[in-house]
Amino acid sequence: MSDRWVAWRREMRALVRLAVPIVMSLAAATLIGVIDTIMIAPLGTVPLAGAAVTASVLIILYSGLYGFASVAGVRVAEAVGRADPLAISNATRTAIVVGGAAGAVGTAVMLAMLPALPLLGQPPDVLAGLRGYWISMAFTLVPFTVFYALKSLFDAMDQAWLGVGIAFLAVVINVPANFFLIHGLGTWPGLGLLGAGLASALSQTLSLAVLWWLWRTLPSLASSRLAGLRTSAELRTQLGQGSVIAAGYVSEGGAYAVAGLMMGWFSAAALAANQIVSSVASVLYMVPLGVAIAVSIRIGQAIGGEQRHRLRIIGTAALAIIIGWMSLVMLAVLAGRRIVIDGLTDDPRVVEIALSLFVIVAVMQVFDGIQGTMLGAARGMMDNVVPVSITLIAYWVIALPLGYGLGFWAGWGPQGVWIGYGAGVALAGSLVTWRFFRMARA
Repeated sequence: MSDRWVAWRREMRALVRLAVPIVMSLAAATLIGVIDTIMIAPLGTVPLAGAAVTASVLIILYSGLYGFASVAGVRVAEAVGRADPLAISNATRTAIVVGGAAGAVGTAVMLAMLPALPLLGQPPDVLAGLRGYWISMAFTLVPFTVFYALKSLFDAMDQAWLGVGIAFLAVVINVPANFFLIHGLGTWPGLGLLGAGLASALSQTLSLAVLWWLWRTLPSLASSRLAGLRTSAELRTQLGQGSVIAAGYVSEGGAYAVAGLMMGWFSAAALAANQIVSSVASVLYMVPLGVAIAVSIRIGQAIGGEQRHRLRIIGTAALAIIIGWMSLVMLAVLAGRRIVIDGLTDDPRVVEIALSLFVIVAVMQVFDGIQGTMLGAARGMMDNVVPVSITLIAYWVIALPLGYGLGFWAGWGPQGVWIGYGAGVALAGSLVTWRFFRMARA
């Protein structure tokens, strides 16, 4: 057995060990959105469509804010690779400041967008009922960003399973809070759609409080709590790299959101169908996102330890994992889509649209997984500008115009929008993969 094969298998095992808890914690966090969908669904098609409109805009902000949070993981991983406690603490404390500031800006932006919602061209009855939900979800952005900035420390320092526990704690809080606040108890009728937003804000805030307490008390994380360390150089690095990564995520998330908003130009039924499909797809995407985080950490540690010869092996191992997994996901979605849809709606039009959308999204998951994983690999090398430019062009110059043309001009309807979007995903994945292996050879 060759040394290269042994190294490849070793990286496969290391990536899986790191990615599994990261994926579980991300899936648990996304499960909150699925729970919202399930518990909002009995309120009817219009509230479900209102949640879809809010989610379509939230994904842009979540995507951008996660860009600032994710750079912290790479910076901590490099410091861990160098075995430098001062750098670990500096990166951690700076990430918390950057995360809090970015989250506050995100909240302000979302609140400022509220008066402009009629310009989105959505059904008036949908917009009329989402105001309270919109505002409450805006206030999840600060705890969301700080949570993931701090959680990146746990991942980089081999404490990822603690993140799993905290993420599932948020789910445990969210389920009864949703039930009580949405549907009420006894003679109290509940708050409907607003209750779902308040429950999400509560679960996000409490999970951050627990994670913060663990950071302040665990002896294994003592090197990240060294007092008084937060340098201007580290702040510039995290803001600069975080801004580029955020732009990339916003490019992708914004394109996804625009494609989702196009559903409202067809009908409320198309919006509701898209919400069902997107809720499932968002959970499935947690695997490539988790692998992307894991590969960025492994590559960051290799670069910090001056072991660049490992980069191509790490990238190849990550690709093998994600292609195999997402192919299985595609088959599972195709086999089980009817069960999922029937469990969430009995509206015949929503069922019809969702069935066909699931087929398109299932195929798209493979290409989306490749793209997300290789963006993570590039992020670990701090190679962000060119990959971000690739995604911006692929989504906004190709995917959305093609989707609009197929959906509206060619008359393919909601299905055409997502076929065009999938073409952009496939192009971005191919080009970012080529870029990584070219740079890893240097």
